[in-house]
Amino acid sequence: MRVKILQHKEQKEDIIKRCEICNVSMVDENNQPYVLPFNFAYADDTLYLHSAPEGRKIDILEKNPHICASFSTDHQLYHQNEGVACSYSMRYRSVLLYGKVEFIDDLEEKEAILNKIMAQYTDKKGFSYSLPALKNVKIFRIPVDKLDGRTFGY
Repeated sequence: MRVKILQHKEQKEDIIKRCEICNVSMVDENNQPYVLPFNFAYADDTLYLHSAPEGRKIDILEKNPHICASFSTDHQLYHQNEGVACSYSMRYRSVLLYGKVEFIDDLEEKEAILNKIMAQYTDKKGFSYSLPALKNVKIFRIPVDKLDGRTFGY
């Protein structure tokens, strides 16, 4: 088996939409990596995230908005010889998404994005949000600059 590079956007988007979380990497002012898991939504070549309105990630992203998000699914351990450790490997499907964070302040847009995020995890449409809740959430929009997709063992 070998790694297969995914060429079609639809294949990559299918992987993204089947994931429960994405891991988002960023680089701080000391050139140190920082990675966090996020709930997300993905639509129209854009990744959407939300978080508390302040903290280390916000400080980092305000100074350097470039991110890489990792999506991975369909993990399955397999082996060629049960007694040989080096014959074990993991099947997977994965995508790396590159982009630049844009913070959203408009309350109506925040609500629309939160509904997209909720749609990733529920079948319900149209949630309600209090004004304090909308004001106290940081919303990130990341238009896709590049998507790389790979599979191994499929």
